[in-house]
Amino acid sequence: MILDLSSLIPISLLFLRIIVAIVFFSSGKSHAMNPVERGESMGLSPSMTRFLGIAEIIAAFSIALGIFPQIGAAIIVLAMLGAIQKKIFVWKTGFYADKGFGWHYDLIFIIAALVIIATNGGAYILT
Repeated sequence: MILDLSSLIPISLLFLRIIVAIVFFSSGKSHAMNPVERGESMGLSPSMTRFLGIAEIIAAFSIALGIFPQIGAAIIVLAMLGAIQKKIFVWKTGFYADKGFGWHYDLIFIIAALVIIATNGGAYILT
């Protein structure tokens, strides 16, 4: 190893948790506040869209604050698996899409959530 940067692991995991939380809080808030509009764009009912939004908000707080971060990250994995399923099998979207968003973005968040699950969010957690 050229440089031993292992001392940066706890802060790196904290930053990873924070950015994942920001993205999913924003997404969840949008789903929860505009379930009809967001649901139509995703092919979901307004009630399912609102449920998804609330789940994403809960997951975001869980991950950001380090309160059961593995559970919050598992919620993110499930949401992203649902998004990938919709993109591949329903919308026939490629990994990199010509129109809209490909499912590479969702896959990155699955991997980030798996890192949080595997590390329990790192050293800076509340539980």
